[in-house]
Amino acid sequence: MAKDVIGVGLVGYGFAGKTFHAPLLRAVEGLDLKAIASSDAAKVKKDFPGMTVFADPAELFARSEIDLIVIATPNDSHAPLARAAIAAGKHVVIDKPFTLDMEEARDLMVKAERRDRLLSVFHNRRWDSDFLAAKFGVESGVLGRVTHFESHIDRFRPEVRDRWRERRGPGAGVWYDLAPHMADQSLQLFGLPEGVLGNLFLQRAGAQADDWAHAVLIYPHLRVILHASMIAAGGSPRFLVHGERGSLVKRGIDQQEAQLLDGMQPGAPGWGVDLDRMEIWNSARECRGMPTPAGDHRKYYMGIRDALRGIAPNIVPPIQALAVMAVMEAAAASSAEAKMMPLPLTEEERAAFSASRAPKPRLSAAEVA
Repeated sequence: MAKDVIGVGLVGYGFAGKTFHAPLLRAVEGLDLKAIASSDAAKVKKDFPGMTVFADPAELFARSEIDLIVIATPNDSHAPLARAAIAAGKHVVIDKPFTLDMEEARDLMVKAERRDRLLSVFHNRRWDSDFLAAKFGVESGVLGRVTHFESHIDRFRPEVRDRWRERRGPGAGVWYDLAPHMADQSLQLFGLPEGVLGNLFLQRAGAQADDWAHAVLIYPHLRVILHASMIAAGGSPRFLVHGERGSLVKRGIDQQEAQLLDGMQPGAPGWGVDLDRMEIWNSARECRGMPTPAGDHRKYYMGIRDALRGIAPNIVPPIQALAVMAVMEAAAASSAEAKMMPLPLTEEERAAFSASRAPKPRLSAAEVA
C-alpha cells in the first residue's frame, strides 16, 4: 500500500478500544481513525464528538475509505470479526489473544495470505519500560549468561467482578488475559521452549475462571517463569533476571496504561517515562541503580503503518502470535494433565517463527544510561 494516510476503523470501544487503541491510533502520524463500531455510540461521541459510529461492524467493513480494521472486542469474537474483515478486503489488527485456539488462528493466517492482507496481533507490551529493562539485562551481557528469567503480573483484586473476562467461558480467565503479554515477551528474548509446565487455579472465593496462573518454560540452560495472580498486595517484582555474573530486578511497572487512564496523550512530555530504576546486582552482591528506558506503545502502530506502506516488515507477524497461542495451549494442557507438554507447532511453523526473529538491534548500557 502506497498511501500516505491509512484509513482505520476500530471495532469495539470497551476498555481496550477506549484506553489503548483509540488514543494510540490518533497519536500516530499517517493513521487516520475514521470510524468506530460500537453498541454504545454515546460513549464514543463523548470522547470523539465528530466520530462516525456504526452499530454493526459489517457497516464499517464496507467503507471504501477504511484500509485497516482494528478489533478490540471480547476474545470469542476475534476470529469471526477478523474473518469478515479479511473477506471484505481489509488489513487487520487483533487485540490479544490472537483467537480462542490455534485452529482459528491458523485459519485466519491462511485467509489473510490468500487475500494478500496484513494480519497482526497487538503485542504492545514489547514496548513497556519494565520489559525494556529486563531486555537490557538479557541482551547487554551485564548479567553474563542468563539462567533464570521471571515475569510477574500480580494484582490485588480480591473481589470477583461481573465482567466477561472473569466469567466462566472460552477465552476468559487471567491466563488468557495476561499470559499473551508475558509469553510474547519471553519468546522474543529466548525463542521457542522445549516444553511448558503449567498450573492454573481458581484462587478467589466465587471465582468462575482461573485467576492464578504459573507456567515454567523449559529451555536447555534456562528456565522462564510466567506468573499471574489476583491476590497479591505487594512484594513481587515485575521482572527478575539471574545470570552467571549478576542479577537484574525491575520492581515497578510500565506507566503508559496509568498515563492513558489519567488522560495523557501518547507522545506528550513525560509519556512512557519510568522513574523506577532497575537494580543491577553483581557477584559481590553490590547493587547499582540504572535508569529504565522509556516505554512507547506508539511504536507498534508506527510499525503497522510502515508495513502497510511497504517500507518495513509486519512488526508482529501472525506466526509470532501463533507461537504465543502455542505456549498458552501447552500450559493449559499441562495444568489439566499434570505433566510437561511440548508446543503444539508443526516443524514448518517452528521454522517460520525462527525466520521471523531476525537479529535486531540490542540495548546497550550506553543507550540505557
